[in-house]
Amino acid sequence: MSVKPDHWIRRMAQNEGMIEPFEPGQVRANEHGDKIISYGVSSYGYDVRCSEDFKVFTNIYSATVDPKHFDEDSFVDIRGDHCIIPPNSFALATTKEYFRIPRNVLTICLGKSTYARCGIIVNVTPLEPEWEGHVTLEFSNTTNLPAKIYANEGVAQMLFLESDETCEISYKDRGGKYQGQRGVTLPRA
Repeated sequence: MSVKPDHWIRRMAQNEGMIEPFEPGQVRANEHGDKIISYGVSSYGYDVRCSEDFKVFTNIYSATVDPKHFDEDSFVDIRGDHCIIPPNSFALATTKEYFRIPRNVLTICLGKSTYARCGIIVNVTPLEPEWEGHVTLEFSNTTNLPAKIYANEGVAQMLFLESDETCEISYKDRGGKYQGQRGVTLPRA
């Protein structure tokens, strides 16, 4: 396996629809010229943006977090240009970008250093071969202070690992339960 460089990412996005919407360069300012947390193609990855929809964990109903019987009352829905995550808490969001992962590619997501240096950890499980959808992003605020996440700005970087061989059974072949997801997607048993 090899990590794919910027020109491969541009080609796959533009010719194969791997990432939509797609930004072929690094965007570091908004349309008003204000600095933002960058997104778009980097040297060996793609920096994704967070959408405006967030789900923040709450203990308002004393629900138990159970991945086999998930209670939607565990979250409060927030829509806006940012989200405040309470201290030592957790939130879900989704990427603006929709991904179509090729059959011979595994995609790994890492948090951006801007957030990591603030104690905000971004966790995303690998995007398997032939998975497609909006990526559900998991944010952990590890600090004892409220933390702010910005919508429409970079939050994490996707790295694309291309194999010399094609997998025997892809995520699509298995009928994966998160195939084609749109928006913030909660756990499914």
